Amino acid sequence: MGWQQLKQKKWFKLMTNMYILVLTLFVVWMVFFDTNSLLIHNELKREINKLEQQKDFLQKEIEKDKEMLKELSDEKALEKFAREQYFMKKDDEEIFLIEHEDSIHKSSKQ
Repeated sequence: MGWQQLKQKKWFKLMTNMYILVLTLFVVWMVFFDTNSLLIHNELKREINKLEQQKDFLQKEIEKDKEMLKELSDEKALEKFAREQYFMKKDDEEIFLIEHEDSIHKSSKQ
C-alpha cells in the first residue's frame, strides 16, 4: 500500500481534515492538560462530597452538644454528669469502689 493509495482512503481523508485535527487536539487538551480539565473537576467533586459528608457529621455532633447543654443547665444534672464522667466528689465525701467477683479479671495462672 503506497502513499497515493493511503491518501485515497476515506478514513485518512477524514483524519487529515484540518478541522478534525484541531478539534481532536482541543478535546485532548481540555480533558488532560488544561488547568480546568475534566480530571481535576472529578477530583474536586470527590473532595466536595467528602467535605459535605464531614459537614453533615459535624452538624449532628453540634446538635448532640446542644442537647447536652440543655440537659446540663439543671444543677442536679450537672452534678450527676460531673460525678459520672469526671469522678468528682464533694470535699466531705468518701467514695468506695465495690467490685464484684465476676467483674475482676482473673490471671491465667489460676
